[in-house]
Amino acid sequence: MQACSATMASGRMRRPVARIADAALDGAGVVLLAVEVLVLFAGIIARTVFIHPLIWSTEFARLVFVWLTMIGAAIAVRDDRHMRMTALVHSLPAHWQARFRAGADVIQLASVLAMIGPSLVFLQVEQLSSLSQLGISSAWEAAGLVAGFALIALYLLRDLFAHRGGDFWRGAVGAAVIVGAAWLAGRALAADTLAEVIFVFIAMLFATVLAGVPIAFAFGFCSTFYLMVTQGAPLAVMASQVEQGTSSIILLAVPLFVLLGGLLTVTRLAPAMMRFLTELIGPVKGGLFYVLIGGILLVSGISGAKTADLAAVAPIVVPEMKRQKIDEGHILSVVSCCGAMAETIPPSIVLIIIGAVTGTSISALFAAGLMPAILLAVILALLSRIWAGADAAAAAPRVPARRVLRSFLHGLPALALPFVIRFAVIDGIATATEVATIGTVYAIVLGVVFYGGFRPAALYDCAAKAVGLSGAIMFIIAVATAMSWTLTQSGFADDITRLMLALPGGRYGFLLGSIFLMIVLGSILEGIPILVLFGPILFPIARTLHIGDVRYGIIVILAMGIGLFAPPFGLGYYAAGIMTDIDPNRALKTIWGYLAALVLGLLAIAFVPWGAL
Repeated sequence: MQACSATMASGRMRRPVARIADAALDGAGVVLLAVEVLVLFAGIIARTVFIHPLIWSTEFARLVFVWLTMIGAAIAVRDDRHMRMTALVHSLPAHWQARFRAGADVIQLASVLAMIGPSLVFLQVEQLSSLSQLGISSAWEAAGLVAGFALIALYLLRDLFAHRGGDFWRGAVGAAVIVGAAWLAGRALAADTLAEVIFVFIAMLFATVLAGVPIAFAFGFCSTFYLMVTQGAPLAVMASQVEQGTSSIILLAVPLFVLLGGLLTVTRLAPAMMRFLTELIGPVKGGLFYVLIGGILLVSGISGAKTADLAAVAPIVVPEMKRQKIDEGHILSVVSCCGAMAETIPPSIVLIIIGAVTGTSISALFAAGLMPAILLAVILALLSRIWAGADAAAAAPRVPARRVLRSFLHGLPALALPFVIRFAVIDGIATATEVATIGTVYAIVLGVVFYGGFRPAALYDCAAKAVGLSGAIMFIIAVATAMSWTLTQSGFADDITRLMLALPGGRYGFLLGSIFLMIVLGSILEGIPILVLFGPILFPIARTLHIGDVRYGIIVILAMGIGLFAPPFGLGYYAAGIMTDIDPNRALKTIWGYLAALVLGLLAIAFVPWGAL
């Protein structure tokens, strides 16, 4: 009894310490994100106004970015925000779910612990070099990896201790047996490179993903496992590749656009835009579907993050659609398909990522991505109109013209934001990375001046959430970069190249094969890691077949988006269900017609020469 009381007292003492530690980590992430915004915005002002560029700003921003990514990844572990595929595990009985979750946590911890030692080695190596503009040791960047992996390991240990003893041991033993069997099989296949790669990168990867291991950790686990089995390269190479994946200045746009997407709601810009659209086109037949589609189109031209887009639009429009008794299956179907449709609307994060990993012009991708999205949006609108035709209540109440005009004037500053972003990029005022800082400053000023202000605590919470979400995204990119290197070194990329070139039909067969591959993989592994893994492999094949990088990039991104929002595995589909508060099962019958229409639209984009330009 005394021991129990002592344990309870100790737990009560630990909780305040844990809350302080969590708050400190959030604060560190918010400070780093604020520093990034301020430094990049100062760089824009210095270059365009004072004609005196801050030559050190890019290097400093890259250094901070490494730390921001790793701290964000740790926050995502703490808040369980890393992307994982749970459809299979959630179909099991509750006690089996607990065991699988424990086993997944064990595998996550093993993959992180395996990286701490190599990260320390990499840190020692980086001490021998320096950052040219800042004049400090490159070890400052490598130290971010070490600190991040250590924080992630601490939070994973906390999660392991939270499991019931029986679940933990059963899950740990099951994971150990599976990994041990894989190790023995891998060693037996060591003489046959292709067979081993197929075993490790297909069987192990899909097994860990389907078992509920977060995708980033599944990538890291399989890559580390492969290097340990083959002993073809030291694990320090993994740390080096992860660092490269977190230090690309182009990818700095990811957390900045995630922040901007969150600010749309905090500063009341999104409600102002949606109110105008609702009053203008909501009263027509099927108008609320048009408002939903148009809102996603408009907001996607600001934030670049599909999760932020849906979160900004769905909570405003969907409750009114429910009040008008519109079928919830159609609502969720259209929301999900809007997410797929909007993947190429600039400044889309996936456009930035595909440009970064393949060397394609991001400005050209921005220019090419808008028209295909509009084409798919028109297809969705027509289908919504057809299905809404049988629903007499599929329109919002009619409002006077004077009220519509007032809503337009009230929303005009917010409606101008997408054009401000595009003008800044096209006119050369800011790069694709920097332009999000202009949008961030613009949104904050509008929120204070035009839309009644906001609480500083709301801005802080928005930034903290942006750190966690962007950390989850960037950690996937970082680990996928390491895995992509492993795939290339193993010779797997060459095998894929020969297979894709052998498809019948030449370039058309290759395009069909790419669309099929991206839809399937997009529904299982999530889009961003697929682009990082397969972009460097597939784009050279497309060039060999005289398919332009921009055209091919738009096609594979749209195909990946369709898979991402397709049931039963697509993570985006379930995210849309959460944001609309609609049971995903409600749309399992209705969504297939919409998805089929998107696929037909994608085929038109792929095979009509001007369709993707």
